Amino acid sequence: MQKKGTRQLTVKMLIAMAAAVLCGLAVIALRESLTGSGREAVWNTINNLLFADISAAGNEKAVGLFYIIGQLFVKALQLVIVPMVFTSIVLAMLRIADSRKLGRISGKTVGMFLLTTVTSIILAAVVGILAYNAGLFRNTALDMAGSTGKTGSNPLMIILNAVPNNLVSALSNNGGVLAIVVLALAVGLAVNALKDKVTVLPKLCEEIGEIINKFLSFVVDKFGPLAIFCLITRTCATYGIAHLRPAIAYVLLTVALLLLVLFGGYALVVKITTGLSPRPFVKKISKVALFGFSTSSSAATLPLNLKTTTEDLGVQDEIASFVLPLGMTVNMDGTAIMQVIATIFIAGCAGYELSLPTVLLIGVLAIIASIGTPAAPGAGAVILFTILSGVGFVGEMALMAYSLILAINRPIEMLVTALNVVGDSACAMAVAKSENALDEERYRA
Repeated sequence: MQKKGTRQLTVKMLIAMAAAVLCGLAVIALRESLTGSGREAVWNTINNLLFADISAAGNEKAVGLFYIIGQLFVKALQLVIVPMVFTSIVLAMLRIADSRKLGRISGKTVGMFLLTTVTSIILAAVVGILAYNAGLFRNTALDMAGSTGKTGSNPLMIILNAVPNNLVSALSNNGGVLAIVVLALAVGLAVNALKDKVTVLPKLCEEIGEIINKFLSFVVDKFGPLAIFCLITRTCATYGIAHLRPAIAYVLLTVALLLLVLFGGYALVVKITTGLSPRPFVKKISKVALFGFSTSSSAATLPLNLKTTTEDLGVQDEIASFVLPLGMTVNMDGTAIMQVIATIFIAGCAGYELSLPTVLLIGVLAIIASIGTPAAPGAGAVILFTILSGVGFVGEMALMAYSLILAINRPIEMLVTALNVVGDSACAMAVAKSENALDEERYRA
């Protein structure tokens, strides 16, 4: 029954996505037709009724039906991020009673994260430099002359922000998930050391986990397909053809590389690290990728990813509950790929020379910035400015190119999220296999 329900949900999500793409293309055609024939008022009426962001200034009288449905769904998922991350990591550490095993799993997890991230960055740097040397990123028409960049901060601030100075504020901030991870690790280690002296907290975490699972099953199963349809259709309506025409080389190159890693790279990781056929992985993880693509939020996708990785891919709960929440905050392969290519694109647009030390610095900053990127929609493009600041790409033309990235990056961010969440699951399988914690029969089923 559980397997049948999982397949039905996957089918529903695929149908919702296909319908959303078709509907989105129709909406784009309608938008171009109306705005191109001088009937902007008609399009504005349709947009205000269905797609407008009702929280934005000037939209006080808009209805934004698709926006409301999509945001209600995302907010329902965000509601459980903090308690889910905290309880899952604490319980995972309590289940690993052997401190040596805990240290071993932590080392393997971080090692896998670094391996996939560094490999992704090297691949992105090679592809980006080839495009840069071929002149694909030069003399790009930038029609946003009045734009300014976002204020950046030192990427090393991620180290300071990882340790919270206030328990209440740390547990009430969805944007500071890394601090919650550190807090959960500290609590888990302390409870492990105290052993039988602490009895209430482990039981409380288990009961909260059960409530969260029940809540998520209801939200995802009942409202997931509808929300996916609304989110993707609205994306097409909001970011029409006019925003996709500039920097076509950047868009096509980044999308092609992300798709290559998504469909080929992680299948190869599973094959090499587990010795199993990657076909079941690709088939079963597809609904997680679709969900991540639709919501553009690794945090919102975490509940479904945990469920899929344990129930469908056969990873033991103690491994998945440790690797996936940690990966959501520090393992951002897709974000790193996007940020490296975007930085090289901006260098080409602004006329900066790319030396080997500069490329190496871009790679190091991309690792740090991707770790510090919140698991939320659009965060990767904003955090990109920290890399630009680090390498000195802050001239007027660089800021214009950066503004263009912000305008066209939404579809890429959706694909980046799909890559990030699939990468977390692939790493969890690799760690589970090395610990003999992978149910291969369930994986093949």
